[in-house]
Amino acid sequence: MSACMDSSGKRDLVSIDDLSSNEIMALFRHADEFREDLRAWSHVCRGSIMATLFMEPSTRTRLSFESAMLRLGGGVISAADAQSTSFSKGESMADTVRVVGGAYADIVVVRHPQDGAARVAAQYAAVPVVNGGDGAHEHPTQTLCDLYTLWREKGELEGLDVALCGDLRYSRTIHSFAYALARFRANIITMPYPGFEMPQYVLDRLAREFGVSTAVASVGDLSGLASGDRGAAYLTASKPHQLALFTSLSKVDVDQIDAIYMTRAQRERHAGESLIDYPRISREMLKSERLRDTRVMHPLPRVDEIDYDVDDDPRSVYFGQAANGVPMRMALMAFLLGAIELDAERPTSFASDAGWCPPVQSVRCRNDRCVMNGEGARYLPGDFRLFRDESPPRLTCAFCGREVLAPVVGSVQTRRFHGHDHPLVRRIKVENRAYFESAEQARVAGFRGDEGVEA
Repeated sequence: MSACMDSSGKRDLVSIDDLSSNEIMALFRHADEFREDLRAWSHVCRGSIMATLFMEPSTRTRLSFESAMLRLGGGVISAADAQSTSFSKGESMADTVRVVGGAYADIVVVRHPQDGAARVAAQYAAVPVVNGGDGAHEHPTQTLCDLYTLWREKGELEGLDVALCGDLRYSRTIHSFAYALARFRANIITMPYPGFEMPQYVLDRLAREFGVSTAVASVGDLSGLASGDRGAAYLTASKPHQLALFTSLSKVDVDQIDAIYMTRAQRERHAGESLIDYPRISREMLKSERLRDTRVMHPLPRVDEIDYDVDDDPRSVYFGQAANGVPMRMALMAFLLGAIELDAERPTSFASDAGWCPPVQSVRCRNDRCVMNGEGARYLPGDFRLFRDESPPRLTCAFCGREVLAPVVGSVQTRRFHGHDHPLVRRIKVENRAYFESAEQARVAGFRGDEGVEA
């Protein structure tokens, strides 16, 4: 079942993947309409109630959602502090959204510290669920605001060169934004703080699903942002042979940067690590010729990574970026509540290129921050997306997107297991397969193995 729609027909926004590219562009057009006069739309969602369940601190995300709903004529109920809710008593996300979604509220916005928690909420809630940020996983509505701002500033998205700077490892806004940029065939220049590079699972997905090629980026000496070309990479959705037309695959010289997306250090996710000489945007750095038409973006809050005297530079758009969150979220809420329609096709279901495994109790996600290993350990079965054309099978956690290799495959009917490349595996229907990381794991689950399968 696709994550973007359940059997009742409701739409959720857990990942940016839950919207097609054409739906995103249609939302931009509606946001433009709302933006012209924010006070003119109080009839659109009159009578609807939104619940915000925020288990992590937030200013802009929560307030912009609440402002958006109020401007649409709806009402808001809010849980803005985990300690004042039943979460502090041990109540699960699943139970909370089953109560809140329905009689209490018509749509639920969730922010949670565990990766994948928003997908749990979407699975159990009877009303649309919007991900307001789940751990270090994704932040799709921030991505919509970022894309919308970039589109308004530049007039297009395809072919832009966008630099992602700072903490690329823990920033969920970076991960969602990178997937979206690749989808719209923009090029990404990664400029991380050392040790905070883009996670490998994000790079793997960019390559597998969007055909992204990676090369060394030459960005010159941008004082305060990068030291020469150290650590910079160029990610392009162009095919390798197209990239080779204008440069060697070993290096791409970036003459102009269309946008710099700066992020703060996500200290709440890596407490105790000392960060010396963290990237910083200054007025002096913006004098670089390659930045003459660059837009400076930031999801906010900033700490020290953008000097205050950069605020009045016309290239700085981060406060406008935050303001765009209101009309953009107005468009999204109106759509999910059925108040407006989008003249665009829905996203392709996951089932078109991959299948869902039956619940696999023996395989667990390897991401310690995943909801499956947090509160979900009490009630969530293993739930993985299977890439059928890979050997050995590669399972992707349905909640946080991390991958697990499963070289051992068993039959739930015969209770026997084999190596993934054994001829008998091809005879097992996909819905009857069980996947394991090792023969020992299969034996513990009660399966009998072939002599040749290594533990």
